[in-house]
Amino acid sequence: MKNKYKIYSTLVLSMIVGLMATSCETDFNNPNAATADQAFSSRDGILAVTVGMQQLYSTSGMRWIVETPAITTREGAITTTFQNMIELEEGGTGLPNFNSNVQGLWATMLRVMKIAEDIEANVDNVTLAPGTRSGLLAYSKLFKAMAIGSLAQNYEQVVIQTSNDNDAAFVSRNDGFLAAIALLNEGKAALAANPVSQEFTNAVTLGNIDVLNSINAYLARYNLFAGNFEAAITNANSVSTTSTSVFAYDNINLNPIYNRVFLNGIANFRPRDNFGLPSSDFVFDPTDGRRAFYISPSPDTNQNGLPIENLLGFFDMSTESIPLYIPDEMQLIIAEANLRKASPDISAATTALNNVLTDTDDVFGINADVPAYSGPATAEALLLEIYKNRRAELFLSGLSLEDSRRFNRPQPSGNGSVFTEERNRNFYPYPDLERNSNPNTPADPSL
Repeated sequence: MKNKYKIYSTLVLSMIVGLMATSCETDFNNPNAATADQAFSSRDGILAVTVGMQQLYSTSGMRWIVETPAITTREGAITTTFQNMIELEEGGTGLPNFNSNVQGLWATMLRVMKIAEDIEANVDNVTLAPGTRSGLLAYSKLFKAMAIGSLAQNYEQVVIQTSNDNDAAFVSRNDGFLAAIALLNEGKAALAANPVSQEFTNAVTLGNIDVLNSINAYLARYNLFAGNFEAAITNANSVSTTSTSVFAYDNINLNPIYNRVFLNGIANFRPRDNFGLPSSDFVFDPTDGRRAFYISPSPDTNQNGLPIENLLGFFDMSTESIPLYIPDEMQLIIAEANLRKASPDISAATTALNNVLTDTDDVFGINADVPAYSGPATAEALLLEIYKNRRAELFLSGLSLEDSRRFNRPQPSGNGSVFTEERNRNFYPYPDLERNSNPNTPADPSL
C-alpha cells in the first residue's frame, strides 16, 4: 500500500484547499507543492486538508462506492465497451484483481483513511478554537469510519489503520464495522464536549452536512451490519427526520454519477428496471413514488439483453447534491433490527416499515406513498419486504451488495456472464496494487 502524499494547493472560495494524492509508481517533483508539514502547520492548512478529504470522498470515492456494487447486484447495467465495466457485469470467479473498479474503490478509501489519520494526528499542533478542534476530530473520524465501512461492505477482510511501511494489517469485515463504530462514538464524544464551531461550519461543511446526525446515522447503519441490533435501533431513533446531510457539487466538482451516466451523452451504465430486482419475486405498487423519483421508463436493453431505464433521482444534473444517508433508512434499520434481535418485535418492525411505505413528506421527496403492509405478520415475510424497500428507498447508495448477502439472497454460481443471477459476486478480490506492496494481503475470497 503506497501512502506517500503531497499537498497540492489551489485557491477555492478565498482559501487554500489542500488535496492529497497518493504516489503510486512515480513521484513527480512539484516546486509549488506544500509539504505535509507545511499543510498541517497552520489553521488554514489543516482546514484546507479537511476540505480536500471531503472532496476526495464525495467525488472519486462516491463514484466507486455507488457504481461498483450497483453493477454486481444488477441495480445498473453497463452501456459501454470499457473492459472494467464488462468484467464487473460478467462477474464470477474470473473478475480480475486489476479491474479498475476493484482497485479504485480500495485505493480511494485508503487515501481517505490516511488523510483522516493525518488530520487527527496533527490537530493538536495548531492553535484552534475548542469547537473547531472538535469539528476536525469528529469529521476526520466520521470520514475514516465511512471509508472503513465502505471497504467492509465490499471486501471480506479490510485495513483499519494505514501504514507508511506498506504492511498494514488486515482484520475481518465485522471487526472493520466495529472499528468504524468506535471511531464514530469517539467523534460523537468530541462533539458532546464541544459542539462544532461556526468557524468549522463556514470553512468545511458550509452548512451542507450535519455532523452529529451523520454520525448517528452511520452508527445505526454499522451497528446493524455488525449485529448490534439494540444499538442500531437507539442510534436510528436519534437521527432527526428533518435534518439533511449532502455532498454538494459545483461546476468544477461535478456529481460523480452524473459524470458516469450523462456527461457528454455517453453513459457507462444505466439503471435496471424494477430497481434491479427480479420481477417474479418482487412486485412494486405501480403508484410507488420511488419509481418516478429514481427512474423513468425506457424500452431499451443493454448489450447483454438486460432491460434498462433512464436515471433520475440525485444523479441527473451535474451539480445535484447526493445525500450521505436517506432519512427513511433509519426506519428500515429499526424495522430490520427489531426482527433480528434476540426477542423479535413484529409490531415495532411493522410500524417502522409502514412509516416508509406511507411516507408523503420525506425531506428529499422520496415518498413511496403506498398502502401499509398487509402481508403475513412473520419475521420471514417482513424481512423480505424490508429488503425490497431498502432497494427502492436506498437505490444506488452503495448498500446493495451488503444487503444482498445479509438478506441471504441466492448465491452466485461463480460462472461469468450468468445475467439472471441477482448478484454475481459475494466479495471483491484484493487489488494487485495492494497485494504487490503489502505482504499481509490475504488470499482472495473464493467468490
